[in-house]
Amino acid sequence: MQKLSLIWFKISQKLAIKYLFFGLIGGLLMGLTVAPSNLWFLAWIALIPLWIALSKSTLTATLAGFLWGCGYHGLALFWITGIHPMTWMGVSWLNSLIIAIFCWLLITFWGAILVTIWSYILHYIITHNLLKLKLISPIFIKIFLGVTIWCLLEKIWSFSPLWWTSLSLTQSPYNLAILQLLKISGTTTITALILLINGLFAENIILIINNKQHFYKDKYNLIANAIIILTITHGIGYINYQIKISNNPLEVINIGIIQGNIPNEIKLYDTGLKTAIINYTNGYNDLAKQKVDVILTPETALPLFYDDIKNNSSFYQTIIKQKIPLWLGAFDQIKNNYTNSLFFIDKEGIVITKYDKIKLVPLGEYIPFSNILGNLIDRLSPLDAHLIAGKKNQILNTTLGKVIVGICYDSAFAENFRFQASKGGEFIITASNNAHYSDAMPFQHHAQDVMRAIETDRYMAKATNTGYSAIIDPHGNTKWISQLHQYQTHVGKIYRRNTKTLYVAKGDWLIILLTFLMMSYFFSHYFRGDRSNQ
Repeated sequence: MQKLSLIWFKISQKLAIKYLFFGLIGGLLMGLTVAPSNLWFLAWIALIPLWIALSKSTLTATLAGFLWGCGYHGLALFWITGIHPMTWMGVSWLNSLIIAIFCWLLITFWGAILVTIWSYILHYIITHNLLKLKLISPIFIKIFLGVTIWCLLEKIWSFSPLWWTSLSLTQSPYNLAILQLLKISGTTTITALILLINGLFAENIILIINNKQHFYKDKYNLIANAIIILTITHGIGYINYQIKISNNPLEVINIGIIQGNIPNEIKLYDTGLKTAIINYTNGYNDLAKQKVDVILTPETALPLFYDDIKNNSSFYQTIIKQKIPLWLGAFDQIKNNYTNSLFFIDKEGIVITKYDKIKLVPLGEYIPFSNILGNLIDRLSPLDAHLIAGKKNQILNTTLGKVIVGICYDSAFAENFRFQASKGGEFIITASNNAHYSDAMPFQHHAQDVMRAIETDRYMAKATNTGYSAIIDPHGNTKWISQLHQYQTHVGKIYRRNTKTLYVAKGDWLIILLTFLMMSYFFSHYFRGDRSNQ
């Protein structure tokens, strides 16, 4: 027994288990910040435990990063388990549970890998004496590198099929003051600030723990700097938030939104399809009576091919009769494949343009490595056919002006919206069907849309199948939002705008600058090392 105790003591010492525990707790705290929770302020301290663990052993630092990532992404994305049960699709209860757990673990681990890599790299830099530069404290170099590497990893991850939980999401939609800084360089601006503040807090705590605070005149100097930066940035954001939005009355669009509220459990069957046609026809007629300029429906409002809707549906005849332009969510056939599309139909019933969804949902609308996983995971898409992604950099001109468009998962990928805004997009239209998941997901989706509206300085109108449909202004204010799981129609005003934020004009220039400075630092460090060895 004594021998086992000694072995356990040695393992505990090597792994510094308390730091692993604190790392997990920090990740869980960060997970509590995302919508629908209003605990955004925790994001400014939740990285401290992980930051402190970086100075421990390689194994401890790396595992702490993994556990922190599991805590954050696992809690924030737990809503994906809401796909269970899928018995309505013919999937057995047990298989449905296995699929839900598999999906949750996959996206959790994918997010945790980012944090694990960050922890390992920064630990390596710390332990291999790579924090030397004349006139600059190693602490500030460490914080700079920590900020840059995390932002760079987020940028790399944003090019992957699985992307949702940038640290910037922790501030949306409640902390609108700091979110105004999205206009500078998109999500990198907010993520960098969160890393910077956490790093300053953590480094000051490390100095106190190691009794090295005498290096500074004030032992709380770094904490004071963090508070000052936090106050100034929030102040700048708040001042911008208070600037009145200038709307030209001649650029107003009266938009009608229909939330059909067709649960997925019935949507693909005759009962659901009949209900959808009734709900959207009634909604269209009601909104047409109110003389709206255009009507917006959700993603796959009518889960049919557009040609079938045009040739065989009473809904199309309603458009011809009422003569109100419409954004219609449906499917389009391209050769032997199909797209999830949003069609703009003018008052004569003619399709002027359409947007094809670019970011398809892995395991939902397509199966990665389908040759391997195809027999393991049943398709969650409403079509048995093969869905393909739309082309990048689509530009849509309509009778109401040039439009920025996104469908559902597109909302997590800011570059698509930035590109369309840079090409003259005057307002944003999004359509979604969030009915697959738990009720936490629609609000996180709304948080993504709030950030897209602020980044581009555009009004947004969004229609969802079961909630939350909304109208958002360029400051991120939600002017109207629907209830969950209710059939609703709404008339609201959005305005065409032609402003260009720094982010829209220059893209994510901050990550380019940070990466250039980091590479310059390592380049100079390499040559200093060569000279010192000669």
